[in-house]
Amino acid sequence: MTQIDYFFATMSPYCYLAGTRLEEIAARHGATITYKPLNPMALMPRTGGQVLADRHESRRAYRLQELRRLPLKLGMPLNLKPAYFPTNAAPSSYAIIAAAATGAEVGALVHAFCRAVWAEDRDIGDDDVVKDILAANGFDPKLADSGLLVGAETYAANLEEAVARGVFGVPFYLVGEEAFWGQDRLADLDLYLAGKL
Repeated sequence: MTQIDYFFATMSPYCYLAGTRLEEIAARHGATITYKPLNPMALMPRTGGQVLADRHESRRAYRLQELRRLPLKLGMPLNLKPAYFPTNAAPSSYAIIAAAATGAEVGALVHAFCRAVWAEDRDIGDDDVVKDILAANGFDPKLADSGLLVGAETYAANLEEAVARGVFGVPFYLVGEEAFWGQDRLADLDLYLAGKL
């Protein structure tokens, strides 16, 4: 069975805009998804990128134009100035790691955390918000309090794995050595899994 390694950040607007298309693609091709949340603020400087605050004004302006256009194209709401961005994405990431460890499907949970930031003005760094999102997606809210050490270790290990495997941004999808960067490459991933690329 084909495995897709999905490197993502719960506070990324582009991960939010990916929606649940990855899960739909995986289901169509009988592929499995391994979810690997990481800290993009730590990833970018290590792989030749710049965090948003350090980017040239022209790049920041283009990002805002893109974030205005993409949600319209995709039919998704998006607040260009979310109330809680940036925020500490670690609590939501640890919760996803703990939920995935139960063996349950976590795609909807991942999307719920991203949606909370970009469409619902919720703080995914707040423990009560994390627990509420876990519960709303069918998980025990106590997962937010369990496995914190494992969550922290896995979160850090995901970053190291990402750097070692050539990941330089989010969302990033790997199928073996085949890499797809950005929500706008999901169609290419779909074609690749269909044997057309």
